[in-house]
Amino acid sequence: MLTEKLSLTQIFTMIINFLLGSSIVVGIGMEAKRDAWLVVLIGMFVGLLIMNFYLYFMSLLPGKNIYEIIEYCFSRKVAVILALVYLSYFIYISARVIRDFGELITTAILPATPIEFTIFTLMLVIGYILYLGIEVLGRTAEIFSPYMFVFVFLLFILLYAGGKINLTNIQPILSSGIMEVIKSTIPSIIAFPYGELVAFTVILANIGDFKAARKVCLISVFIASVILLASVFLIIATLGENTATRANFPLLIAARLVSIGEFLERIDVLVVFIMMLGILIKSSVFLYGGLKGIEYIFKLPFRYFAMPVSCIVAMFSIFITIDFSDHLVEGLHVGIFLLHLPLQFGFPILIVFVLLIKKWKEQRNEKREIRA
Repeated sequence: MLTEKLSLTQIFTMIINFLLGSSIVVGIGMEAKRDAWLVVLIGMFVGLLIMNFYLYFMSLLPGKNIYEIIEYCFSRKVAVILALVYLSYFIYISARVIRDFGELITTAILPATPIEFTIFTLMLVIGYILYLGIEVLGRTAEIFSPYMFVFVFLLFILLYAGGKINLTNIQPILSSGIMEVIKSTIPSIIAFPYGELVAFTVILANIGDFKAARKVCLISVFIASVILLASVFLIIATLGENTATRANFPLLIAARLVSIGEFLERIDVLVVFIMMLGILIKSSVFLYGGLKGIEYIFKLPFRYFAMPVSCIVAMFSIFITIDFSDHLVEGLHVGIFLLHLPLQFGFPILIVFVLLIKKWKEQRNEKREIRA
């Protein structure tokens, strides 16, 4: 197996785009209506705690991914079973993220283009990137992320310059009460997008200097949260709570409001770029997690499976749901307790508990041997 290493800049840009991903496409915290930005603000601190947990999880056995850690805790047979569960979960989420992209392009950008063509085209690109290796994905995020930052800044400036931001749309604050904000935060925003950072329990094994990566990972989660906070604030301030909660792609609709001097218009292409980059990185990270699981089970380089599994993901994303509304309900409500919370937190917490016991026993045995 080839050993690949990611630089700190690459992991920094990957985490930011991963968290934006489909979150910036469909919007988060909209159940709280005009207080949606407060949900994201609370979610920021929750996300930092979650990232800290996964960093601690990886620090217990540096250089090993989640599959190898499971084998260390239990046995090869148990690890293979859990590897099947996690790789299926990662591939499933990858398919859901790709479906977000297909719906975005088909509904809002290219309505005459079949969704199958859009999805298969992107999946071929993702499959080829992963065939080349995780370092290529890291360089892709590193190269295109500066444009994403510029476009986010431009969107805010142009909406403000065009007089589209109306602060009365977010007033009064906490009009529905603090409990409504908490209900929108727990468990929804915990599982999506921050709990999805469980995919980085595979990626973080590719970091050369893990200690230096801790600060980088936390900073990237903070910056991504600030961008999400700004996007949700823009959505509510420009569209108002009624339009924002009904829209499938609220940020895209907000971008279409930009009109300065009847000359600078239709800048929604900037938002599409931001969304497309985030979805590309997020789906690739999840697919890579699934491929590494296949590599672990069959002990063959994951590159052998990159293109075939990409085609399977493309087909699965098409048949995964009937329409976009059903897709959102399944992803944001049904799957939270059945899939997300057990696999994002339940098993990792159990593994950490077992890992600590095993390491404590090993240290105790070493002390006994020294005394003997």
